[in-house]
Amino acid sequence: MTPTTFRYFIINKPANMVSQFVSSDDVGLLGDLDYDFPEGTHAIGRLDSHSEGLLILTTNKRVTNLLFQGEVPHKRTYWVNVGYHVSQETLQLLRTGIAIRVKGGGDYVTAPCEVEIIERPPILSKIENEANQNVPHTWLSITLTEGKYHQVRKMVRTAGHRCKRLVRASIEDLELGDLAPGGVKELEEVEFFRLLKINNWNSANSSDRLLPVPSVKNIG
Repeated sequence: MTPTTFRYFIINKPANMVSQFVSSDDVGLLGDLDYDFPEGTHAIGRLDSHSEGLLILTTNKRVTNLLFQGEVPHKRTYWVNVGYHVSQETLQLLRTGIAIRVKGGGDYVTAPCEVEIIERPPILSKIENEANQNVPHTWLSITLTEGKYHQVRKMVRTAGHRCKRLVRASIEDLELGDLAPGGVKELEEVEFFRLLKINNWNSANSSDRLLPVPSVKNIG
C-alpha cells in the first residue's frame, strides 16, 4: 500500500476571519485566502474571528492528537495589546495564576505562565482596533500551555485591562515570522514536526490513529 502523503501549512490569519472553511454565517473564511489548498485541509486549534496570527492547516488528521495529547504540553506565545500601563503587580498576578470565569459560571485559576512587557512587534501591520499610540497602552508577550475558551482575553480583562489586539506568534519553535496577514507557507513534513517538538509523529503504532480528537477551544 502506498503511504499517504500529507501536507502542512501555516497561515497568518487576519482579523475578521473564522478558523474554518465552511460556515452558515456571513463571515470571512479560510477559503477566501488566495491559495489552492488540497482537499481535506483543516485547521489545528482555533483562533476566534477577532484574533490574528499563526494558524496550522494540514491534511493530516493525527496532528490534533499529537499536538494536544502529548505527555509534555506545547507552548503557545501570544502578543497582546491592552489598554493602559501594566504594573509589575499585575504582571506577577498573570504569571502566577489568575481566576477567570469558565463555562458553567465557575472560577478557574490559570496555571503559571510566562508574561513580559514588550515593544510593539515591528512586523505587525496596523489595524483599526489597535490602541491609539497617543493613548496609554501596553504590549505583552504571554506564553502558556493550556487553552481554556478565550483564556488570554479573560486573563487580561480580569487583571483590569481590555484586550485591544491579540496575535498568536508561535507554537513551540513554529513561528509566524514575517508572514504577511493572509499569507500562506507550506512546510516539509519532517521540519513541521521538528519545529513543533513532536518526535513520535512517524510512529507505526496504529493506536495513535484511534485516539478521540479532543475539543480544542478558541483560546485567543
